[in-house]
Amino acid sequence: MSPAPENKQDRRPPYQHAADEIRRDILQGRIKPGEQMPSIRELQERFGVANMTARSALNVLRDEGLIYTIHGRGSFVADHNAGGELSANYTAPAWYLANKDASVDQPRQAGGEPDDAEAVEAVGTTLAEVLTALRDEIRVLSADHQELRREVEELKAAQQPKP
Repeated sequence: MSPAPENKQDRRPPYQHAADEIRRDILQGRIKPGEQMPSIRELQERFGVANMTARSALNVLRDEGLIYTIHGRGSFVADHNAGGELSANYTAPAWYLANKDASVDQPRQAGGEPDDAEAVEAVGTTLAEVLTALRDEIRVLSADHQELRREVEELKAAQQPKP
């Protein structure tokens, strides 16, 4: 049995790696707010990934509020303030915040990626607080979603011809 290598490879899925690279480009201003994102095909070539992997990377960034998509036109970078930080509507994931200060060009220490406890500690909160905040956000989004569905149903009913 051979010893484990000192630098463990990051075991996150390829779409996360692609999303990280694109996120860095956006946050460092290489892709400006309002600017169109590269096409799926361009992302496939850039990262050497499959079509669905490139789509998943964009989905992650869309879920984070960094980009938005217009059907038939493509994906675009969402607005964020001039200081390079995102607007108040965006909260980066804990694992991203934990690695935010690590230079892109510098490899991590021999210890590899931080474990969950280190990542949570790095953002100054506990896992329970993070999970509670996520639960609360999901509840708010769910309520908003239900309200929008009711409004759509009311609009549909209003447009129906009366017998």
